[in-house]
Amino acid sequence: MSLDLSEIRQQITQIDRSLLKLLSERHRLAFDVARSKEMTQKPLRDVVREEQLLQELVQFSENENYQLEPQYITAIFQKIIEDSVLTQQVYLQKKLNSQREENIHIAFLGKRGSYSHLAARNYATRYQEELVEISCASFDQVFVKVENGEADYGVLPLENTTSGTINEVYDLLQHTDLSLVGELAYPIQHCVLVNGQHELSQIDTLYSHPQVIQQCSQFIHGLDRVHIEYCESSSHAMQLVAGLNKPNIAALGSEEGGKLYGLTVLKRNIANQENNITRFIVIAKESHNVSPQIHTKTLLLMSTGQQAGALVEALWVFKKHNINMTKLASRPIYGKPWQEMFYLEIEANIHHPDTQAALEELKQVSHQLKILGCYPSEIVTPTKILPDSQ
Repeated sequence: MSLDLSEIRQQITQIDRSLLKLLSERHRLAFDVARSKEMTQKPLRDVVREEQLLQELVQFSENENYQLEPQYITAIFQKIIEDSVLTQQVYLQKKLNSQREENIHIAFLGKRGSYSHLAARNYATRYQEELVEISCASFDQVFVKVENGEADYGVLPLENTTSGTINEVYDLLQHTDLSLVGELAYPIQHCVLVNGQHELSQIDTLYSHPQVIQQCSQFIHGLDRVHIEYCESSSHAMQLVAGLNKPNIAALGSEEGGKLYGLTVLKRNIANQENNITRFIVIAKESHNVSPQIHTKTLLLMSTGQQAGALVEALWVFKKHNINMTKLASRPIYGKPWQEMFYLEIEANIHHPDTQAALEELKQVSHQLKILGCYPSEIVTPTKILPDSQ
């Protein structure tokens, strides 16, 4: 005799609640791990241990005949490991850097509901801080709010997996004394948002930020005779669509942001790439210390001579000192035609003697070298196990 659907759902609810309790207990244990590593000064992340854990869990599932796919187990525990790593990282960073007692003020582009706002909220939540929101109409205004002390931090998008680097932010970094103190990756899930219940065929005007329009270009090209209205942010687009309340208009933005304006989702997953992720940086007036136990990045701004091989000579310094470079981007130098500045991101802590030696050597082969910031990476690369291990 089959169970009633409501009874099955009740059983599922009970199991889900039990899972939440166990996840909470595991999350709390991450603090104990951090305290232990703080005493022993072991590196925060142990990839070998993570690989062994995943292999053992897959093998245990097979031995117990749980009938769970190895990929399913791996995906779940990769997320659990990520939470553990970031929890330990935050613990060490808060111990190392003095924290303000009151709420933290964070400036971001757009209004409530913009991706920058959602990323800022995510950052504050990670550090268990209450967020005071400071919305800005431009990237430049975010810098100004932090520079004049109105905001403790500024959260800015730096690059996206679909539309690439955000050059305006890179250009602003050239002319600031602020420091990068953090980074985070935020998944971007664009939707068509409307005020009410409408059909896609009714829509003839789309509102959104130029970056969002670019990231959804393939979907837009598949629509008939749609006019684009560019806005200062996706949240501004949502606000306009909510206020105008017309059946022929829609905003492109996040479902979470749309809820703040009473909008409903007409269509999900409209970005050109399925894995659409924006990397955000966090800026502050003062630099932060970064624990040597943490995976750390440093962003540099450098200019070289115009002679042949000048850039290669500079980059060779990192190879010589066994420092991995994760980013190289060039931007023009204003007022100097055909000359460029280079942004270099390296996986290194500037307080480590090897890094200091490399930077001293780099100064000798470059015209200008500026450290834009040294910060903990909150982008945790998932640990994988080989297929034959599964």
